[in-house]
Amino acid sequence: MKCIYCGNEESKVLDSRTSDNSIRRRRECLNCGRRFTTYETIEAVPFLIIKKDGSKQSYNHDKFAKSLKSALAKRPVSEDDIEKMVKEIEKNIQNRFLQELSSNELGKMALDFLKNIDDVAYIRYASVFYDFKTIGDFLKFIEN
Repeated sequence: MKCIYCGNEESKVLDSRTSDNSIRRRRECLNCGRRFTTYETIEAVPFLIIKKDGSKQSYNHDKFAKSLKSALAKRPVSEDDIEKMVKEIEKNIQNRFLQELSSNELGKMALDFLKNIDDVAYIRYASVFYDFKTIGDFLKFIEN
């Protein structure tokens, strides 16, 4: 690691601490003796979403979070809880080492989470996901 003071490329690690997705290292330059801190972050492998028409696009965290926020609008669920849910779903996908995921599978994962959090949000999300056209579609879904 290059020293920020003298540019020397040799340093020793004095202390390492981990957090959710990064490692904080306290270092000492072997040339000038000054100390500095570095952070290493874990880079998530991006994955592609396969749309219903067969096209592929990069997964977009903000777009997915926005879809869940729409379903949970005016419901007793905090922004932090929504963000935790999105991160949990992303973590599940990363743990499966998938490089591609169908939009259908992602939607079902979201529905599974919403079912346990809020019934109204679950129905809202399902209405868009399954493309309900009539009240009868809602009723059939609720009965199942």
